[in-house]
Amino acid sequence: MDKGSLPTASDYQNEPVRYPTLERLDVMAEASTIEQPYRNVVLNQVNNHCLRLAVIQGDYPWHYHPHSDELFLVVEGCLSIDLVDGREIQLGPWQSVTIPANTVHRTRALNLCFEELAAATVFLETSPR
Repeated sequence: MDKGSLPTASDYQNEPVRYPTLERLDVMAEASTIEQPYRNVVLNQVNNHCLRLAVIQGDYPWHYHPHSDELFLVVEGCLSIDLVDGREIQLGPWQSVTIPANTVHRTRALNLCFEELAAATVFLETSPR
């Protein structure tokens, strides 16, 4: 995946929220409309945080968020999260994990994450392993 084509935190900050408060959200319906190999959309906002739907084919680049934690929740399928120390966290349906700020990681698969709306993301130039 080309890091140059990935959105920045400022791009995310200006991305429209698809579902305002008090409007029902159908995550599966949203996921079924995405056809690109990489797409990350803001579904809902809670204060200065948001719920993102991410569709990823292949490995997302190694990165970290210097100022925010990131919570992942798998609705369907499997999500693999690689950590720089060699560990791999695998999540199945209705399993969740929080990745603390400053933790270098990469993800693979369809996933939902909850993080700051304009979370800064620092991409690494080379693999940390």
